[in-house]
Amino acid sequence: QVQLVESGGGLVQPGGSLRLSCAASGFTFSSVWMYWVRQTPGKGLEWVSGINYTGYGTLYADSVQGRFTISRDNAKNTLYLQMNSLKSEDTAVYYCAARKNYIRSAVKDDYTYWGQGTQVTVSS
Repeated sequence: QVQLVESGGGLVQPGGSLRLSCAASGFTFSSVWMYWVRQTPGKGLEWVSGINYTGYGTLYADSVQGRFTISRDNAKNTLYLQMNSLKSEDTAVYYCAARKNYIRSAVKDDYTYWGQGTQVTVSS
């Protein structure tokens, strides 16, 4: 049974930091690209970041470049998103997703596996 389980969300003040995790099981984690996609209130899904099989290739949306860092630990089957300098506009449900190849998409059906999401709220 395939599972992607996100954790680490919560309430944080503007300028603060959070680290999201995504624990994967039921498939060969090291054989897929991994992604973070977020859904903001009233704005739909937004592609945030992607990381290749080894973790040495990473890409970011312009809106998070320089503030967010994606990483993975293939030995632990876990994906991470370190979020720094958080802004109110980062408030969203953050989903991790998996796909064999690279894609830059905000369409859920473009991904092979999709998690249940974790809420991040940035507010004072």
